[in-house]
Amino acid sequence: MRWMIRGLLVVVVLVGLGGALVLLMPTDRVARLAADQVEKATGRVLTISGGVRPSLWPEIGVETGAVSLANADWSDQGPMLSAEGLAVGIDLARLLRGEIAVREVAVIAPRILLERRADGRGNWQFDRAESAPAPEAAPSSATDEPHQGALAGFTLDRGRISDGALVYIDHASDARTELVDVDAELTLPDRGGPGDLSLKALLNGQEVGLSARIARATALVDGEQTRVTLDAAVGQASLAFDGEAGLAPPSAEGKLFADVSDLRAISAAAGIAPPDLPAGVGQRLVLEGRVALTPDGAIRFDQASFRQDGNTISGDAEFVPGARPHLEARLSAGTLDLSPFVASGGGGAGKGGAGAASQASPAGCSTAPIDVGWMGALDAEIGLDAEALDFGKVRLGPVRLDARLEDSELSGDLHELQAYAGNVTGSFEVDGRDGLSLDADLDIAGVAAEALLRDMAGFDRLQTSADLQLALQASGRSVAALMGSLSGGGAFDFGRGEFRGLDLAGMLVNLDPSYMGAGAKTIFDSISASFTLDGGVLSNSDLRIAAPLVAAEGHGRVDIGARDLDYTLVPSALRGNGKDGISVPLRITGPWAAPSVRLDAGAMAEERLKQERETLERKARERAADELGVKADEGENLEDAAKRRLGEEAAKGLKNLFGD
Repeated sequence: MRWMIRGLLVVVVLVGLGGALVLLMPTDRVARLAADQVEKATGRVLTISGGVRPSLWPEIGVETGAVSLANADWSDQGPMLSAEGLAVGIDLARLLRGEIAVREVAVIAPRILLERRADGRGNWQFDRAESAPAPEAAPSSATDEPHQGALAGFTLDRGRISDGALVYIDHASDARTELVDVDAELTLPDRGGPGDLSLKALLNGQEVGLSARIARATALVDGEQTRVTLDAAVGQASLAFDGEAGLAPPSAEGKLFADVSDLRAISAAAGIAPPDLPAGVGQRLVLEGRVALTPDGAIRFDQASFRQDGNTISGDAEFVPGARPHLEARLSAGTLDLSPFVASGGGGAGKGGAGAASQASPAGCSTAPIDVGWMGALDAEIGLDAEALDFGKVRLGPVRLDARLEDSELSGDLHELQAYAGNVTGSFEVDGRDGLSLDADLDIAGVAAEALLRDMAGFDRLQTSADLQLALQASGRSVAALMGSLSGGGAFDFGRGEFRGLDLAGMLVNLDPSYMGAGAKTIFDSISASFTLDGGVLSNSDLRIAAPLVAAEGHGRVDIGARDLDYTLVPSALRGNGKDGISVPLRITGPWAAPSVRLDAGAMAEERLKQERETLERKARERAADELGVKADEGENLEDAAKRRLGEEAAKGLKNLFGD
């Protein structure tokens, strides 16, 4: 029982001693000390109003009323920090020895304003010259820490912010970002050692979190580079950085990992609408590699890789922000699956279904407006090497190209594009400054015509390899408008192959249109032609077909916008097998998918009359040659023979007249 009484007496004595310490604590001195330390560290005036009172719980210390910290002298946005109150915790052991040492600082409901002026200087860059000159300090001893910057001598076991707000203003871009419900904690127990920061807040309704370790926090504030490890999260998106960083001016270099798959959370935090991606795209969006933030604000990626679902693009890139941002990149990739973008027409889910169909022209070309606004968002120079481009229905590659985007005008050089067993090279320009216009010069060598025409035009009757030269121009705000405005021209040459569904030789020799349909075909040695384009209509007048049993010429038009044609093919069966050659026009009309092919009966009758006339003329010439005795072995023609025969008859008549 006696020991219990003694224990209670000890507790009473300790409580009384603690209360006495609180009552005797020099609160004004503590407040002045805090203000002096802040001004010494930052060069800014800390104003404490509303009185200072001692506190016993949760720690020996003082509490204040409203406080404010002056902003940089170039700012007109008000104080850098304002808060409802400040709580300062004191080291009890050192207080018992007559010393005042700050253990903890808690800021209640603060409003923190961070500003970056147009020249890049931030208001967090403290300069003691901004305030009144500090009292002359005593000479330092040899044992002082070598670092004597803005936070020299400042230590903090724990600093807390609760129910705060943080506002960031970039005067160069007029961008403004605000965090609310900020809860943060900073520890800096050793002025020359590491500092730890953790933060949670709401940004446009999205919860964001951050934790960081700074190897030398005082050096960072003083504008020096120091080691920083950082982890941040928005929704399910995350970012991790490990490297060197500085604040004056902002700079960093190190390893970066960013998972930005949660685009909805990121977009909501940024206050913008989420990107309208095709269905299934964006399930996995990851960027990693070495990153550098240069003092002029440029962001450089080295040996970086970007993963979009099953696609991976690697390379180096540099992004320079500003009124007109600039991106420069050299990228490489394996097979890029672009089929979701093609299937949906480049829009999100729901745009590739009935809505898209309702905006299609009768010919099948979409009339939906093409958005080229993105072309004005930045300038860029990009080089890409990819093993293949998979569009679902079509697979192309390898591909090597260089592209440039400047002032909403995209131009590029296509060095290689393996397509349909051939290769495509050339150049192109896309101008989005006033609507949309296209210009392309392409050389296509050795492509498989059957696969190309089947995918591009739904036409699968021509089996051969092709060489094409194209010079095309178009303008319009939709695919239908572009196809309907095509102009330019070109030429093509087809090698040996066959045209299925039409037997020209059999049709002509037998004058029977039934030589069309399944099983019928024309084998040819070559096809060549040139053409012009105007208003989406291709015109041609010099088609040539060479084949073992038939030759053909052609002329007509092909309407690319409407996807129909009106073409006349004039095949000629070669003489042989005891038959005369015959030439009969063949009319091909109607839609590409199901054209009507028929013999021109009127032209056939004219051709038959022509053939009969030619036959009569030939027989008359042969009879005349016999009667005139044409000496063909001496190169004599019918006219020369007639002159010779006339001379002989005249000489004979004169001889008879005058006698021998």
